[in-house]
Amino acid sequence: MPKVTVDGIEIEVPKGATVLQAAELAGKEIPRFCYHERLSIAGNCRMCLVEVKPGPPKPQASCALPAAEGQEIRTDSEMVKKAREGVMEFLLINHPLDCPICDQGGECDLQDQAMAYGKGGSRYAENKRAVTEKYMGPIIKTVMTRCIHCTRCVRFSEEVAGVEEIGAIGRGEGMEITSYLEGAVHSELSGNVVDLCPVGALTSKPYAFEARPWELTKTLGIDVMDGVGTNIRIDSRGREVLRSLPRVNDDVNEEWATDKTRHAIDGLMKRRLDKPYLRKNGKLEEVSWNEAFQAIANVNAGSSVAAIAGDLVDCETMYAAKKLLKSMKSEMLEGRQTGLSYDVSNLAAVNFNTTIAGIEEADVILLVSTNPRWEASLVNTRIRKAVRKGNAKVFGIGPEADQTYPVEWLGDDIGLLAKLPKALADALKGAERPAIILGGGALSVEGSHGAALKLATKYKLVRDGWNGFNVLHIGASRTGGLMLGYATDGGIKAIAEKKPKLLFALGADEMDYRLFKDSFKVFIGHHGDAGAHAADVILPGAAYTEKNGTYVNLEGRVQRSNKAIFAPGDAREDWSILRALSDVMSKTLPFDSFEELRAKMAKDHPELAKEGLVTLEWSPPTGLSDKPKGQGVHPIKDFYLTNSIARASGTMQLCSAELLHADDEIMEAAE
Repeated sequence: MPKVTVDGIEIEVPKGATVLQAAELAGKEIPRFCYHERLSIAGNCRMCLVEVKPGPPKPQASCALPAAEGQEIRTDSEMVKKAREGVMEFLLINHPLDCPICDQGGECDLQDQAMAYGKGGSRYAENKRAVTEKYMGPIIKTVMTRCIHCTRCVRFSEEVAGVEEIGAIGRGEGMEITSYLEGAVHSELSGNVVDLCPVGALTSKPYAFEARPWELTKTLGIDVMDGVGTNIRIDSRGREVLRSLPRVNDDVNEEWATDKTRHAIDGLMKRRLDKPYLRKNGKLEEVSWNEAFQAIANVNAGSSVAAIAGDLVDCETMYAAKKLLKSMKSEMLEGRQTGLSYDVSNLAAVNFNTTIAGIEEADVILLVSTNPRWEASLVNTRIRKAVRKGNAKVFGIGPEADQTYPVEWLGDDIGLLAKLPKALADALKGAERPAIILGGGALSVEGSHGAALKLATKYKLVRDGWNGFNVLHIGASRTGGLMLGYATDGGIKAIAEKKPKLLFALGADEMDYRLFKDSFKVFIGHHGDAGAHAADVILPGAAYTEKNGTYVNLEGRVQRSNKAIFAPGDAREDWSILRALSDVMSKTLPFDSFEELRAKMAKDHPELAKEGLVTLEWSPPTGLSDKPKGQGVHPIKDFYLTNSIARASGTMQLCSAELLHADDEIMEAAE
């Protein structure tokens, strides 16, 4: 490890580190605009200038200069100070200085660094350059006159998102950043360029002119739009969520978030259930809580009661419902609302075992009837990283889909799992870290789970220090539900065959309610979607931003989300609804507060007691059918409209219409 001296402090730095990284290891702040830890080095903003000896007697860009043995680095000399002031003066020559109307105000790197490293005045008196606005889609608002050509957005779209649709045209002062043919950016991750932009050139279009950062209450939360468990910060004002931004978690989402995570939040204010309803003479009518509870208590169900959990439900709600059913001597619990019925006797066999970060280490990856770009976009970025940096080879069984990296598609017959093509078999045999990713579409085919487990044994996907067997769950509640026992042999159809007299639907909007046409259906949820339309009683619940909750992501990582705002109207937190209902049904649950509920859950399920990755012992089931027959499918047909919140979001509807269905034929009225 080379030793360098930074402002008189001698330190050792890792081999391959840059001078900028060495300075930061020494505790020195280096200003920058173009440099970003997760992107390639561009070296084009020149703000990170330092003085280095031995070397030429002039400032050098520290982001692109390797740290070498014996270097003397000065970050605070007069030369460096003057150079940074000069760079800042040049940057502000053409900048419009329209901070009062810029959405980046208060969070702007240019503002902060002009204050800390700028000169305080300009010698430039000529007219400023102006640049026409560029259209980049429903998510990104552009004011390109503010652009300082840092190219962070270009590098992100090419390297992380894998969509080469943002680039530069022209040269020198005439250089402009634009999307291809000034069209919308077709990426599920496009909103991240707003966070990356160090000035106000790219801002959030749905959030435009909504608030200033100092007005907002910031709450740490967990996203529920997919199974990744993206760490987010919920920014709210009053009783409304205005922003959802990613937090840094290198094990889960790094510092990225999908467009759905960011912008489905306007759906939290629309189509909300805010009062209890009871179906009378075939029509839902507004009633009091007591009347709704009494109608449920009047159902002479006995032990003929079932609970189906939706994709957005927290563990505490599922645990409370489980305890209520147990008091009624029923164990009919299911969380796989779309009808899947795979074996769950060993949770490691239905887990994402490599971990999200660990999939980057794989050298051969087999995708089985999964489209990770839509089902778990931030897992897909990790696979892309494995391909770009580790030269991983990716094979696919199932319908072809653009994953932003090369995939050798072998066909959409799931039977290929039982008899692998030679190219794939040879690749798995020679792989040091082979991995398989089984999607929800594969799990819907009888025999696919068993065939995948047999393949894992044959090609030693599980070995010392490596478990390459992965199942990709779509729902945020799925893994937590499996831990809590929300899985019945035969799945939801087996429960429907028992014809339960009373059915609790916990935010279940994707299930087929025709299976339960003879059941008295109680919907506990937050949006007027499919579940509310089918219900006999609606009990208005709280969305993920309106309650504390525990969520387990697809790799088995327990995470906690905090309450940011209150639920609208008469809506209540789901666990408290179940607690109040249990009193009316004379089945009083053994907790009176959320803290007591969480303590009871931790006692019954110790794996949910603390945050972190749950260790699951690999002991896969045997005797499963391993002769799959059927075509692979992708369970997600529209990335932007996968749940009740997203479907209520005007922004998501706009994204779906423009980015996915813009080329669809528009039928005339006469047709």
